[in-house]
Amino acid sequence: MMPLPAAAPNQDGMRGLRSQPVRLAVFTDYVYHQRGRELYAERAFALFLARLGEHLDRLTLVGRLAPERAQATYRLPPEVRFVPLPYYPSLGRPLDGIRALRGAMRRFWGALDDVDGVWLLGPHPFTIPFVAIAALRGKRVILGVRQDFPSYLRGRHPDRPILRLIGFVLEVAHRLLARRFAIVAVGPDLARRYRRARRVLEINVSLVERRDVINPGLENTRSCEGELRLISVGRLESEKNPLLLAEVLSRLTDDGRPWRLLVCGEGPMRDALDARLRDLGLADCAELRGYVPFGEGLLDLYRNSHALLHVSWTEGLPQVLIEAFATATPVVATDVGGVREAVQGAALLVPPGDAQAAAVAVRAVVDDHELRERLVQGGHRYALAHTAEAETRRLAEFLQEVLR
Repeated sequence: MMPLPAAAPNQDGMRGLRSQPVRLAVFTDYVYHQRGRELYAERAFALFLARLGEHLDRLTLVGRLAPERAQATYRLPPEVRFVPLPYYPSLGRPLDGIRALRGAMRRFWGALDDVDGVWLLGPHPFTIPFVAIAALRGKRVILGVRQDFPSYLRGRHPDRPILRLIGFVLEVAHRLLARRFAIVAVGPDLARRYRRARRVLEINVSLVERRDVINPGLENTRSCEGELRLISVGRLESEKNPLLLAEVLSRLTDDGRPWRLLVCGEGPMRDALDARLRDLGLADCAELRGYVPFGEGLLDLYRNSHALLHVSWTEGLPQVLIEAFATATPVVATDVGGVREAVQGAALLVPPGDAQAAAVAVRAVVDDHELRERLVQGGHRYALAHTAEAETRRLAEFLQEVLR
């Protein structure tokens, strides 16, 4: 474990949450990097966890430590502790995970020395042994779920039925464990799937702070004359269906207007998307920006776009929707997971995989002023209700109740 000082008292009125000490360890199957005494994360979700740590007496992250000095964008606060697990490249190679399990169990045992409870996000092969270890150590367990795991595996590994079977078994195991433990579910769809859990908290993962939410009236400053900018934010993986972006852009440009697609994301399908854009003669109408970290730069890209297009095959509740809502950017998204139930009225929803429907919807949010205004106003209300401050406070209150 990397010893670091305990968190300083928070100045945002959170002292009331600390009627008793709350020391939490969080396991996610993420990769972290250490540079000297500084800890970096590859994924923006770690920022949400760090914000949660402001409401706790101590936060300990448990995850894979990258062996190489690779790029990692998000520097975490020094008060966040870290327990490194053995590194394996991906659970897409199950034997690598099995080889790492023994060392992971040993280190997880040590991580429980000075915590009150653990939050285990899954489904994941390590979750079951980690629950057993926590029980042996007399620690409280809270589970977590962020996505429809079987659907995720079907989208990412359509040609690997054994891996999908393993995923189904892990999903069943996670649901059975939830009968015994409390669970935190991202979005209404997952909360409903886990409704038989001992206790359920539905949350949004939001990185947007209150100060990031702009006046919805500023949307009127976007001129729809000249170039029309469409932004997509997310990983370029098969389950995110990035090739559909090229098909939508092709249909949009049929009307003769100057459309530009801005793709913020990286992943194994980047080259395939680039090739498809070239095949369609659209290379000059699109920019593949690569990964753009969450922050002012990304929010500026939203503010300078006419719409966000989200085309994933499967989702819990994507945090990019809240980012667009906060910047008064109209949203067109696929009707998957918990999206409809959560944000109906704040986004225009289309069937997954339907390029024509997506193109029609994008044109509508650009051309129909009343529709744009209605979506932007609904998104503004949603973003204000689901800021990072609000969501981490609710989560901290729930965790403290369970740990008590």
